[in-house]
Amino acid sequence: MSPSAFSRRRGWVLPIAAVALWWLASAQGWSDSRLLVTPQAVAATAWHEISSGHLARALGASLARDLSGFFIGTAGGLLLGALLGLSPLAQRLIGPSFNTFKQISLFAWIPLISVWFGLGDLAKVVFLSLAALVPVAVNTCDGLRRVSPALLEVAQVYGYSRWQTLLEVRLPAALPSIFTGLYLGLIYSWLATIGAEYLLVSGEGIGNALIEGSEHFRMDLVLFGMLVIGIVGWSLNALARLGERRLSRRFGYQ
Repeated sequence: MSPSAFSRRRGWVLPIAAVALWWLASAQGWSDSRLLVTPQAVAATAWHEISSGHLARALGASLARDLSGFFIGTAGGLLLGALLGLSPLAQRLIGPSFNTFKQISLFAWIPLISVWFGLGDLAKVVFLSLAALVPVAVNTCDGLRRVSPALLEVAQVYGYSRWQTLLEVRLPAALPSIFTGLYLGLIYSWLATIGAEYLLVSGEGIGNALIEGSEHFRMDLVLFGMLVIGIVGWSLNALARLGERRLSRRFGYQ
């Protein structure tokens, strides 16, 4: 077995041990069965949610909001980050306000968003856009501002125009930081999706399934929803890493 394969398999040790302990605690009656349902009950709920189409509808609604908010927030974050990173004037005029804005807790915007946009999908997408915008803008700005002066001097020696310097020097050097911002924006927007569905409760979604399970004291549904959230988050993480590796090879940075 290769070291990399062994390292990947080690990541399964803790989940398998947790499921085994969960099964043992349920079988031995170490906890109130109403609070800690059996793995079999969660599996039965999972089958019902999948076969009935409830999971597909809830997951589709959540991912649609998540990706809409992520793309809108990413577009705004890239533009704002590029403006702050490339323009000293914008940094002086907008920088202090943005630095104050990013210190405000994301969930502190919910009362204002709910008044302005209601409790529907539009409010959720606005909330998720904010979740993605800040990390993308911050990392884009930092990446563009922290380009090595030596690289800029070489570009100047070769007579690069400002446009050539941006495309061939600044942008490639800033890509690792920009990709970090995109990765964080994708993860933060998914985490914010669940929070938005939990606090802005109108409509379908995985967060609403958690609310339903909690209100009806159905711990099997709650645990199933948590597992789905974790699996989707892990999948988004893996896709982001895969995309970063492919883009890094295409643009020539490691």
